[in-house]
Amino acid sequence: MPKQCTSKILMIQPVSFRMNEQTAVNNYYQKTLESLTPENVQERALLEFTRFVNKLEDKGINVIVIEDTLSPDTPDSIFPNNWISFHEDARVAYYPMFAVNRRAERREDVVEIIRNNYGLSVKEIVDFTEFESHDKFLEGTGSLVLDRENKICYAAISVRTDKAAATQFCEQFGYSLCSFSALQSAGDERKTIYHTNVMMCIADKYAVICLDTIDNLDERMDVISALEDSGKEIIEISEEQKEHFAGNMLQVVNEDGKPYLVMSTSAHQSLEEEQMTKLESFNPIIHSEINTIELCGGGSARCMMAEVFLPKI
Repeated sequence: MPKQCTSKILMIQPVSFRMNEQTAVNNYYQKTLESLTPENVQERALLEFTRFVNKLEDKGINVIVIEDTLSPDTPDSIFPNNWISFHEDARVAYYPMFAVNRRAERREDVVEIIRNNYGLSVKEIVDFTEFESHDKFLEGTGSLVLDRENKICYAAISVRTDKAAATQFCEQFGYSLCSFSALQSAGDERKTIYHTNVMMCIADKYAVICLDTIDNLDERMDVISALEDSGKEIIEISEEQKEHFAGNMLQVVNEDGKPYLVMSTSAHQSLEEEQMTKLESFNPIIHSEINTIELCGGGSARCMMAEVFLPKI
């Protein structure tokens, strides 16, 4: 049976992090920190990144850290899970990105470093980037929340999560697609949530999900049924908790196979005692303060971690 969690994580160390104006058009979590210079933003992001990596490594989780490059300009490179995924069958997938300046994040040398420096097997690159020429996008495990054990792919359809592209991913990797619409309040409007992993997280025995974002009740019941039929205990979060990135979590295991749930401190602080108790009954929690990254980048802890499931050579 495929593993749901891995002990190996790829993280990209930022060198020029800032708010990306090209993604802010449909990422309603991003903010401009006008009191900080660009240098201050980068300094804070690097400090938050380093503290986060240290917390993971302290628990025995293997973090592959690769430094970003100053050129080309890639302000969102700290979120590698959107452009690449690594699979147990030694395949690597590249994904079509909405923002033009995010497409430069795709680096073949990252795959070579992982293969040559870490002894991991890469047998095939599955490239979905052709969808960009048709203005269709699928931003990796931001768009696709994977139940790897049960081969179910959850996808909240949006401008960054195209259904045809998600269907092609499922055909290539042997998943069944559970697609739906997820909405959030922006002013007086309900607008599409840009990434599925903002509102849900799949772990080995449970799922954290903001069901209130699925306004269509038939679709909501379809998602609940898929989760329950696959044996997941549903832990609901509110829309307000989602705003604090409580849906943007990732379960990982350490070298001894012990599971942990990873999230930001803002997500952790938004949880109620009952939710915390339930989550900790399954696994301990690792949380780290990444406020600058969340505010400027509009993404959180899960977005910063690309799971590496590749087998050893």
